[in-house]
Amino acid sequence: MGQGFSAMHLTAIFLNLAAAWLAGSAIGLERSFHGRPAGFRTHALVCLSSALLMVVFNYQRDWIGDVLVDTIRTDPTRMAQGIMTGIGFLGAGVIFKEGLTVRGLTTAASIWTTAAIGVLFGIGLIGPGVIGTLAVLGTLSLFRWIENRIPTQNYAQYLIRFPVARTIPEPELRRMLEGYGFAISNMSYRLDERSVFEYRMMLRTLNKRDFERLAADLRGTDGVFEFRISPPGD
Repeated sequence: MGQGFSAMHLTAIFLNLAAAWLAGSAIGLERSFHGRPAGFRTHALVCLSSALLMVVFNYQRDWIGDVLVDTIRTDPTRMAQGIMTGIGFLGAGVIFKEGLTVRGLTTAASIWTTAAIGVLFGIGLIGPGVIGTLAVLGTLSLFRWIENRIPTQNYAQYLIRFPVARTIPEPELRRMLEGYGFAISNMSYRLDERSVFEYRMMLRTLNKRDFERLAADLRGTDGVFEFRISPPGD
């Protein structure tokens, strides 16, 4: 068996793991700042664990030995494949669906990318790892700024309830929403046992502030039993 890691290799391993830990922590801080369920500690651990597993193969002569390394053929790419496959289960755990709204997709993607960055640091590719980290941070922060400023179609699930005796007719409701700039699709109806009539639909607009204006006006509207505006999250 091998005689253990040399001092030079231990120094390189320490630097690789430290770089992976810092990269994962930086990405996780961005997620924590925006209140995502998988944040600072999760990303730091994902990146560090990926690097740890790759270090094992990067310095396999130190633990297998020169004699056995030619006899035992190990393939580092299989470890990388296993890491990227396994991390998918963790990413799936932060995605959840509420009605027609899906949240956590961006966080799941950032976890998967953080694992890939950890693999790069683990095999000693510090330069590509740093570039990958900066690219991820730029995507999560700069692209958010860009998304808020370019014209895009914004969707929200809209629910409004009235007492049966004070229900607004559908044509009137449609005119009101179109007056706020909304396009309407997937209209559905429901009457519950409390004699409350419900409209449920999907709204689309080019201006996110239309949702704020609608909510502000509905708060002061008599006869509205309940309303809910649920934009999708990342």
